[in-house]
Amino acid sequence: MLNVIHHGARTERPGLLIAHGLYGSGRNWGVIAKRLSDSRHVVAADMRNHGASPWFDTHSYADMAGDLAAVLASLDGPYDVMGHSMGGKAAMVLALTRPELVHRLIVADIAPVAYEHSQIEYIKAMQAVDLSRVEKRSDAGDQLLPLVDNPDLVPFFLQALDVRNKRWLLNLDVLAQEMPKILGFPEVSGSYEGKVMFLSGAESHYVTREHRDRIKTLFPAAQFAKIPGAGHWLHAEKPREFEAAVRTWLG
Repeated sequence: MLNVIHHGARTERPGLLIAHGLYGSGRNWGVIAKRLSDSRHVVAADMRNHGASPWFDTHSYADMAGDLAAVLASLDGPYDVMGHSMGGKAAMVLALTRPELVHRLIVADIAPVAYEHSQIEYIKAMQAVDLSRVEKRSDAGDQLLPLVDNPDLVPFFLQALDVRNKRWLLNLDVLAQEMPKILGFPEVSGSYEGKVMFLSGAESHYVTREHRDRIKTLFPAAQFAKIPGAGHWLHAEKPREFEAAVRTWLG
């Protein structure tokens, strides 16, 4: 089963399961998860092939939704489920295929559509780091910086580096192999009738008005909100505003 990090205790309110995005981990969500756990049980999962979770040869959304379903079954769900980017797609597939496990759904800056931009260059950058020369995290950062188009992403990638054992906590080979599936979205029949919030960064282009018909077909009760001044990494760029929006919507 997936590695999970628990925050807070069970209360009368539904718990919250958080699914991170590509190259992330449950630890990335520690501050927000801890703050939200003042009123409910919060569980941040490491997705397959990430963090301390098991590595597999596949990385489809059916796989990831099944992993999340197993976590929720162990928690005696349903829980509210929140996913960002890749985790948001996995959460959507979970809600569409196992709606009895999902109380409400929050999808952070992603739509149920295929995207054309590839993330493969970041895998190549991490694979290019000579880990034998890494004694501290900054050594890897110095190597990554000229290889990554956005310097703000370097500290994020470095969170996935196990310096002591000189290894990435990411199954980079499988993530590269499965990138078409990660960028895509599977054909799923039916719809999820529960409450859904699509929370996006106002400066992001991941969720557009052109996507709304597709969203409403799959999630008829979908509501939409944007965080001003935030891009795709809205929870990292505007953590207080993100937390407030989630807290208010969960009510």
